[in-house]
Amino acid sequence: MTTQTKKSPERPKKNVEQKASAKKPIRRSEPVKVPKEYRAVRAKATLLLDQRGLTVYDEKTNSIQEIRYCESENSIFKKEQSEYAVKSPIIFRMGRLFVRPDQPNLLNYLDIHPENVSNGGSTFYLVDKQKDVKKEIEDEFLVNDAINLIRTKELDELLAVALAYGMSVDRPIAEVKHDLLQKAKKSPKVFIESFDNPVVAMKSKIRQAISYQIIKADRDAIKWFDTNKHIISVPAGQDPVDVFVRYCMTEAAAPVVAEIERQLD
Repeated sequence: MTTQTKKSPERPKKNVEQKASAKKPIRRSEPVKVPKEYRAVRAKATLLLDQRGLTVYDEKTNSIQEIRYCESENSIFKKEQSEYAVKSPIIFRMGRLFVRPDQPNLLNYLDIHPENVSNGGSTFYLVDKQKDVKKEIEDEFLVNDAINLIRTKELDELLAVALAYGMSVDRPIAEVKHDLLQKAKKSPKVFIESFDNPVVAMKSKIRQAISYQIIKADRDAIKWFDTNKHIISVPAGQDPVDVFVRYCMTEAAAPVVAEIERQLD
């Protein structure tokens, strides 16, 4: 007689699809709040911000109100603070002050403080990192544009600018370009504008005239080199070339400039 083994009843299958669809709720991360940074215009080891008798215009009340920072108070206006409110020191250490997001009264106080650069002051300012990055990029592009002019401009234009800067051009052009490169990196905007600046062009012309012995620049006067005839006087303590450049930019100097150009040609 054969015996049959009974199968144990199977456990009910879990609803796999239902389990797969049951996802954990997604946590959305809140934006990280970072402290705001203020910097002193003149960095010192420590700078205690002056809070004595500061007043500002209050738009809400259309009146002048005294302000002060009290850490335990919600308002920065003295009239809205409690009777026993005590001022809290505001100290910049090594020229920097960090204000946390949970210090809205301090942020408000610094925002409207008369010595804030944005309010016309000269003691401290808010660091705008996005603005700083943008300015840094713009400055880099400006330097690149200035350097590119040294590569692309005609030699006579480069020499004219070099002369205007008071550089000697009686040497290898590579040395002249090297000195121009330093000027381009140091003050790119001024360097770029010099190529279209009539004052720069005139200064270059005058330095060439001095170099070719058309005119001579003494401390007290500009004269024709061959005849020693006086052209203009130079005030004491002033640069003769700069004085003559300003003179040559006037209508009265037109005959002098025309003669210099004729001899240069």
